Amino acid sequence: MNIEELKIKLPEIQPSITFEEGGEFLNLNIDAKEFKDFAQMIFNNDNLSFNYLFCLTCVDWKTHLTMVYHFESTKHRHIIVIKSKLDRENPEIETVSDIWRTAELHEREVYDLFGVRFINHPDLRRLFLTEDWNGYPLRKDYEDPVNMIKL
Repeated sequence: MNIEELKIKLPEIQPSITFEEGGEFLNLNIDAKEFKDFAQMIFNNDNLSFNYLFCLTCVDWKTHLTMVYHFESTKHRHIIVIKSKLDRENPEIETVSDIWRTAELHEREVYDLFGVRFINHPDLRRLFLTEDWNGYPLRKDYEDPVNMIKL
């Protein structure tokens, strides 16, 4: 499917999604509470077959965090980017590690460096930093007195 065909098909699955114009890939926004069900549907739908999660990250906008997922169908050769806005004070979203195994370590990395909690993750713990580490180094409000990092 091309981008225009995906713009027709995806809202049939989840009417509340919105699209962002521009960029190399089709970018869409979805509420964090709806994300897991939508993810399961785009994985299982034979016309979409988004079977490859090739990037999962987080962006700190100071007012909120945004989870960003890049999915590809290796069968149909189409790509989408899904973004989900999270509350800065209590950032959480359902894990997709049970759908795409590659998400397991990516989610641990985001948890470690941004503090996003992935609900029902099988092994959510810090990946790089020690368990007693205070703060989340990739957040814009993180202060490191030793290295004097301030964004």
